[in-house]
Amino acid sequence: MKEQKVISGLRKGHSKAYRYLFSEYYDWLCNYIFKLCRDRHLAEDIVQSAMVILWEKRKTILITSSLKNYLFKTCHNQFLLHLRSQKLRFDELDKIKWDVISEATLEQDLKETKLKKLDDLINELPPRCKEIFIQNKLQKKKYKEIALDLGISVKTVENQMTKALHFLRANATSFML
Repeated sequence: MKEQKVISGLRKGHSKAYRYLFSEYYDWLCNYIFKLCRDRHLAEDIVQSAMVILWEKRKTILITSSLKNYLFKTCHNQFLLHLRSQKLRFDELDKIKWDVISEATLEQDLKETKLKKLDDLINELPPRCKEIFIQNKLQKKKYKEIALDLGISVKTVENQMTKALHFLRANATSFML
């Protein structure tokens, strides 16, 4: 089939002209795009997309060079569009990834700051009160165990813990625990 006849048939919506184009150029176009992307399925998708565009724009198509060159250029443009869409997707994913990383870093910094302030407050407790608080909250000892270790009554441990917690709550207004 001559090119002008094929182009004329396409413009008129003749499926025979379209089938001829498809059978004549599809494999060449797929091989060309495959060389660019190294993905057979992607190459086929891009060529099929280009062929659909050709069919949809058949009435307004303006081919100034050869039909073969037009098809290759259309497929190449579809490939470039695919690359741009992938770049946008990767750019978007990078932004999300960095947002999450910076948010996690900020949360970690806040946590470390709060822990430092809490540690400073614990160090301000009177020595006996501090010792009882650390054994109870950090070493997970029960009041009775602490009383036995220190040779004091359970009631004294309770009173010291009440003092420690009251002091920490009163002075923890500058940060949330």
